[in-house]
Amino acid sequence: MIQQTLAIIKPDSVRNNYAGKILSLIVDHGFSIKAIKGVHMDTRDAQRFYGIHTGKPFFDKLVDFITSGPCIAMILEKENAVDDFRKLMGATDPNEAEGGTIRSLFAENKTANAIHGSDSSDNAFIECNFFFSIQERF
Repeated sequence: MIQQTLAIIKPDSVRNNYAGKILSLIVDHGFSIKAIKGVHMDTRDAQRFYGIHTGKPFFDKLVDFITSGPCIAMILEKENAVDDFRKLMGATDPNEAEGGTIRSLFAENKTANAIHGSDSSDNAFIECNFFFSIQERF
């Protein structure tokens, strides 16, 4: 089944000039980019975006990190996009990520972990709509 998922190239990857390499990996793994833009989230937007994690011990770190610099948000499309992109990203901890995954190649640690991807098709729908209007999609 063709699905869409949200991906965000996080501030650490943008800052370290990894965005182009990450985009190449994404396209090389058969994903189509259906929307893309640069964003710099403020605290309020980051708190809304990560709202499902409110109250968890890592919530403030997530918000502080994602607001620390510009990101690149995109909608990716492919058969089984959510699961396939989760595999391409690799484990949250880059030390546990399988070789060749985005996080094994570009992440610094569990917080500065290079990339975000939706964890379910329901969240993908919500997250894609958080960042992109219908007019911004192709």
